[in-house]
Amino acid sequence: MRIPLAYSLRNLWTRKLTTALTAGGMALVVFVFAAVLMLDEGLHRTLVDTGADDNVVVTRRAAGTEVQSGIERGAAAIVESLPQVALGAGGEHQMSKELVVLISLNKRQDGDAAPKPANVIIRGAAPMGLALRPQVKIVAGRMFRPGSNEIVAGRAIAERFAHTGLGEAVRFGGRDWVVVGLFDAGRSGFDSEIWGDVDQLMQAFRRPVYSSLIFRLADLAQFDAVKEAIESDPRLTLEAKRERQFYADQSEALSTFIRILGISLSVIFSIGAVIGAMITMYAAVANRTAEIGTLRALGFRRASILAAFLLESLFLSLLGGLAGLLLASFMQLYTVSTMNWQSFAELAFSFTLNFAIVGKSLAFALVMGFVGGFLPAARAARMNIVDALRAA
Repeated sequence: MRIPLAYSLRNLWTRKLTTALTAGGMALVVFVFAAVLMLDEGLHRTLVDTGADDNVVVTRRAAGTEVQSGIERGAAAIVESLPQVALGAGGEHQMSKELVVLISLNKRQDGDAAPKPANVIIRGAAPMGLALRPQVKIVAGRMFRPGSNEIVAGRAIAERFAHTGLGEAVRFGGRDWVVVGLFDAGRSGFDSEIWGDVDQLMQAFRRPVYSSLIFRLADLAQFDAVKEAIESDPRLTLEAKRERQFYADQSEALSTFIRILGISLSVIFSIGAVIGAMITMYAAVANRTAEIGTLRALGFRRASILAAFLLESLFLSLLGGLAGLLLASFMQLYTVSTMNWQSFAELAFSFTLNFAIVGKSLAFALVMGFVGGFLPAARAARMNIVDALRAA
């Protein structure tokens, strides 16, 4: 089956303005669609990258988050003694007993604007806590000293919140805490936290219990065994999850909201884009009636005419899809800050573009082009040769 491709491409070039407007409409829809997927991927990656496969998080059963959890010291000692907990070179258990609390801090403001408070996670950690998170690197200053009122702040916190920069002091828990270091956690959720000594923070917040236990497995294959040991022990009311899965669960509520909102907006905008493409293609058919008759007279079959106009619509949508993806790629330069609905704390994350999103966005654009171009293409293919030539 011969298809007059050269004819279709010449017509797109001849109708530059119409081509640009139609492709532009498609581009805006694809931009919204891709941006939503990038936002969801950025959120998911930020929280999933917070965890490691060989780390296990232990919290109170059904607590959901570390903030809502509480673990007695005796229970922590039982977990620490389990044989599945890895030992360091010096024979110490590779486990960090941690406290996680929420406080309200004011965001940095320009000029005389009123301060805007937001929740921030304060994590009390043992010295082993940093060793268990190799993605966390001190990039300015130094690590806090155990037993002191020193803290280190995540990169995203230092950029957004008042009095959390290097050398500054911030007050919470009835004390003044000095920021002696800034850390970068590779765009993971830890970037949105402040860390300090667990014992000092427990005293400041009058918390006699830990929020969570994080330990490294001696062997990755032992997770099921340690999970069974913790959850079946009648002395404990605890549950264990792989750290990566634990933090992935934290993104579920916000991620679901983003997906529903994004799909709703994309559907609404895509209806407009499809109608626009359909109007454009119908106009193209009406203006090229004589040319269609000539093509039929030259021996091109109805299927060839259908394919030519359909490919023209698909090419327009592909141009729009590529343009929309190009615009969306610049969103990776921005960082979004919002409240994580699971932990009710401030969370900073970035738009993330990957090959899966590129494929989905282009497929979405081609579907819009097919739906918008099929009926006009079918109308062109059904034209009678004699009637079309009479319109010349």
